[in-house]
Amino acid sequence: MTKIFTATLVLALREIRRHILRSILTTLGIIIGVAAVITMVTLGNGVTASVRDQISSLGSNVYFVFPMRGDRDAPRPFDQGDVDAVGSQIAGVEQVAGSVSATTTAFHNGADWSTTVQGVSNGFLAAQAIEVEEGRPFTREEERAGRNVCLIGPKVRDAIFVPDVTPLGLEMRLGGVSCSVIGVLAERGQGGGPNQDQNNAVMMPLKTVQRRFIGSEDIQYFVVKYSDTYSSAAIQDSLVGLLRERRLLAEGVDNDFNVIDTAQINEALGMATGALTAMVAVIAGISLLVGGIGIMNIMLVSVTERTREIGIRLAIGALAREVRLQFLTEAVVLCCLGGLVGIALAFVLSWGLAGAIDVPFVFSPTINILSFVFSAFMGIAFGYYPAARASRLDPIDALRHE
Repeated sequence: MTKIFTATLVLALREIRRHILRSILTTLGIIIGVAAVITMVTLGNGVTASVRDQISSLGSNVYFVFPMRGDRDAPRPFDQGDVDAVGSQIAGVEQVAGSVSATTTAFHNGADWSTTVQGVSNGFLAAQAIEVEEGRPFTREEERAGRNVCLIGPKVRDAIFVPDVTPLGLEMRLGGVSCSVIGVLAERGQGGGPNQDQNNAVMMPLKTVQRRFIGSEDIQYFVVKYSDTYSSAAIQDSLVGLLRERRLLAEGVDNDFNVIDTAQINEALGMATGALTAMVAVIAGISLLVGGIGIMNIMLVSVTERTREIGIRLAIGALAREVRLQFLTEAVVLCCLGGLVGIALAFVLSWGLAGAIDVPFVFSPTINILSFVFSAFMGIAFGYYPAARASRLDPIDALRHE
């Protein structure tokens, strides 16, 4: 049986090589289909990974609490009492910290850069897992007294400080406020608040920003990190109930604040990108069916062209199943070759496009293997009918064929 299959495979490869241009054009649909499916899924996985990285930069098990604008009134800000009450009265809360921010311009050594100054505490850094790559975080005394010290993001460092020279201990100016650089934040994705790029932020003690940039003790928003051993829904209900009580909202009155759970954002965006990837992959997979139809068409043409050859083989003793196996093998080999070329093309396209749209290149062996197996299945599915038709030819009629 092995010898028969080997001989059949050799004959199939020989026939494909005899009509190399036709074989290439025949497999073009399979190549495009496999390349399109793998590329779309790979890019979808990259986008999903990028989104997850962006969400994780906000911290895990974290709520963001923002004031909301009413029908007529401006958003009513929080105060430090609200923040302290959440930390002391809700079980399961590990960290709670308020923040304020303002847009400003950073100056140093004759260079200027548009940035965001953000008032935070060490609790805010811990809640969002913000790391200080170089230097140190704030001390308690610096937070309590509102010292003019700052932590800078990588983009700010690269924009206004001398390359390869540590900015620690140097003075910079934010608008009209001078501060001493005590640390450089680790690079991370979007996070820290609405429309903020943490890499392009300068962090100062909360009281410093409130006094020097905001002019009030208001809290623009705060973050709540909770333990994963507690129910997220229960903590959120307690948080909403406490804030409604502190903000004197009567029963039936809508909340004038919004609680955003990063876990829910992560889940929702993951489902959305997954569904979009699947839809695009299905659309791209249609070209595989078109390619399979092209395989069937060419194999039927091949049967017609080789009718006399088939008649000779049957007349000298070849079995019908051997003829069927030969044509079926040719179809499968064509599809497998197209699948391999499609995988190679998809690798190049995925790598190039991932770099172009700035998402991670997430190689998935599973989708590559499945695409190759499916292309082989297409050869069986669309090559069986031409193969069966060849095997059912009458030797005498086949020999008479011109």
